[in-house]
Amino acid sequence: MSNNASNVTQGKPAVAGAIAYAPIGTTLPTDAATKLNDAFKQVGYITEDGVVNSQSIETSSTKAWGGDTVLNSKTSATDTWKFAMMESLNPDALKLYYGEENVTGEVDTGMTIKANSLDQVDHVIVIDYLLKNNVLKRVVIPRAQITAKDDVTYKDDSAIVYGVTVSAVPDDDGNTHYEYIKKKGETA
Repeated sequence: MSNNASNVTQGKPAVAGAIAYAPIGTTLPTDAATKLNDAFKQVGYITEDGVVNSQSIETSSTKAWGGDTVLNSKTSATDTWKFAMMESLNPDALKLYYGEENVTGEVDTGMTIKANSLDQVDHVIVIDYLLKNNVLKRVVIPRAQITAKDDVTYKDDSAIVYGVTVSAVPDDDGNTHYEYIKKKGETA
């Protein structure tokens, strides 16, 4: 197979919103084009840093007498997703960051946010991308846990952002996430 520049692309956010989440048990999408059901909530704009997926493994080496490595055993594997939400007035973004039960109300009528040490609920997370040449890509994380939160900075010349690291936990089939790619058609 020869080199093909048309296979090189970038990951732009989908126009209608790139990151959505829903409760565990919500029917998962199984392609790149089907509209998400109403259980999914959009978190809105993400910072220009986009979404970073880190997949890593750790191994343990077994050495033979004389120092040769004769076995490498996998001891752990991680699949994390990092992004920062910019819509600091979006209740759905705040609920993902603080926990569903810790955000009540709306901006127009009054919103209350509680910060505490309650365990946060796992979610399904979907990330939609628009690649070049009208190709759609969808990542589905069937069980996502927020495992780290960035500092929230309040500054007069910067947007308030809520950065999170999401760890993908294996589903019943042992998969941490699924990726679907499809050329956008007339009905997509």
